[in-house]
Amino acid sequence: MAYMERSFSLIGRLLFSLTLLWASLFATPGPRTVTAGRAVGQWDPTIRLPTERAGLDGLGGGVDEKEQEDEETSGTRWALLVAGSSGYGNYRHQADVCHAYQLLRRGGLKEENIVVMMYDDIANNPLNPRPGVIINHPQGHDVYAGVPKDYTGKQVTSKNLYAVLLGIKSAVTGGSGKVIDSKPNDRIFIYYSDHGGPGVLGMPNMPYLYAVDFIEVLKKKHAMNSYKEMVVYVEACESGSIFEGLMPEDLNIYVTTASNAEESSWGTYCPGMDPPPPSEYITCLGDLYSVAWMEDSETHNLKEETVSKQYEAVKVRTSNYNTYSVGSHVMEYGDKNIKPEKLYLYQGFDPANANITENGLSQRMQMGTIDQRDADLLFLWKRYERLAERSEDERRTVMEITETMMHRTHLDRSIDLIGKLIFGSNGGPAILRAVRPSGQGLVDDWDCLKSLVRVFESHCGSLTQYGMKHMRAFANICNRGISKDAMKEASASACGSYNSTMWSSSMRGYSA
Repeated sequence: MAYMERSFSLIGRLLFSLTLLWASLFATPGPRTVTAGRAVGQWDPTIRLPTERAGLDGLGGGVDEKEQEDEETSGTRWALLVAGSSGYGNYRHQADVCHAYQLLRRGGLKEENIVVMMYDDIANNPLNPRPGVIINHPQGHDVYAGVPKDYTGKQVTSKNLYAVLLGIKSAVTGGSGKVIDSKPNDRIFIYYSDHGGPGVLGMPNMPYLYAVDFIEVLKKKHAMNSYKEMVVYVEACESGSIFEGLMPEDLNIYVTTASNAEESSWGTYCPGMDPPPPSEYITCLGDLYSVAWMEDSETHNLKEETVSKQYEAVKVRTSNYNTYSVGSHVMEYGDKNIKPEKLYLYQGFDPANANITENGLSQRMQMGTIDQRDADLLFLWKRYERLAERSEDERRTVMEITETMMHRTHLDRSIDLIGKLIFGSNGGPAILRAVRPSGQGLVDDWDCLKSLVRVFESHCGSLTQYGMKHMRAFANICNRGISKDAMKEASASACGSYNSTMWSSSMRGYSA
């Protein structure tokens, strides 16, 4: 391997045993050609601001008179865009959301009707090789310019997300105060991108978003009679578990997720993969499901393409053309009567795509991908490779890699030991990993789940974005009727000697 040719410092040599693990992170299938030209029906890698579309292909930008008539008769289009992570290693999530914003604006959605929630620590991050710029494709241009900073930093919380969606300004803390103030005849598009786990979606500020709470918010929104129909796209590991067995079919809401209830979703456009990002980037630019739906929208006339057609196209591409070891199963939930509707009702219509009759994007070649949970390790390793030997930055990066790997191992072993302490050495691990039948929710008592998560984190440290995968273990402990006291005793036994301030939940916040 190229990175093994590097002359290691003393500290670097201590990590030599980790290199074989890194080799397993890279899933790089056969070559793929991305067409960069802009013919009719061809994906344009240049992400243009709405004002830059005027005159493109002989067409004006914005919304034509017919479109304005449609809006009058079909209500207002609203959108809520959420990037649930922070940190440069998670570059791709904010890139996804910024790209989605530009797509919707080109489609004619008004800025006042789009709410953006993202930590906003990527564009001007010291590690960003193009300061003030975010890209979502190896040949893409800036998608950050013009994106509103409605809710950033500490304002990106589950509580604010719920208040924004319900349109309750008085419940919002900080930010622009913009909310989804929709009316009965309006349509809403929600797009979320981040890490996830069984029953949870990540947020940059604790606590996480729990499935039961999100579904309850959707029910409240429906009861308020404040929308006509809604489409929700969710990019996260185990994102199907947010809706599996929980999502009613009578809320006029249609949902698709990047993965089913028990698998990871995938990052793409990553260093060392095909297609790679520009050479100066050390992190993934996008996520497989997310770039699939956005690049599909950009290569179709959305007054012709249906919700159903996009679902089918994204389903195939996100599977990485039936190579599910480096792809995932896109799922659908809720009201499937929405599927025959045209996409422009939710994402708007870009006049530049009016004459498109066939998708020109080459979609038949597999893409290099990485498990979402390993993308941060890829980022750290690529950063390490570029640092000067024996430098202070190298030393800190080596320590971060080492501590990250050690905490991952600690979480895995602690959960395994807790299962054995509670259920016995023979059956414990299998009970924790058990997956309920399709159509059944993750857990019967969500308060129990949240309680056990807090107990575990009090004794064993923060779950982190990696440890979210263990939420099913806590759910299964609840489903077996195990008491909180029994969980406390098992957690104390499993983690009594663990002492890491870096991973303390009192410092990082509790996941529940």
